[in-house]
Amino acid sequence: MYEVSPKDVPSDAQLIDVREDSEYAVDHARGVKHIPMADIPERYQEIDPDRDVYVICKAGGRSQQVAQYLEHALGWDNVINVVGGTDAWREQGLPMETPEAK
Repeated sequence: MYEVSPKDVPSDAQLIDVREDSEYAVDHARGVKHIPMADIPERYQEIDPDRDVYVICKAGGRSQQVAQYLEHALGWDNVINVVGGTDAWREQGLPMETPEAK
């Protein structure tokens, strides 16, 4: 598994947000696909395994667990954990979506 800072995530990346619904509703990185961590085993087919998979959560812990699952259980070798998660994404001034912005 690879790790990158939010600023190193390509603008057209396949970015998967694994936070809970309530966290995602507050704000999230622009362009993410939301699949809560608990739903990954049932919904991993929604992720394109032929593209790099960037996984993000609040601070990086849950996304690391999901990345490890995708690597070990599914054999994917193109999984990248976003270190610092949505908190770091926001702090680095990267594009966010919020309910007020919609």
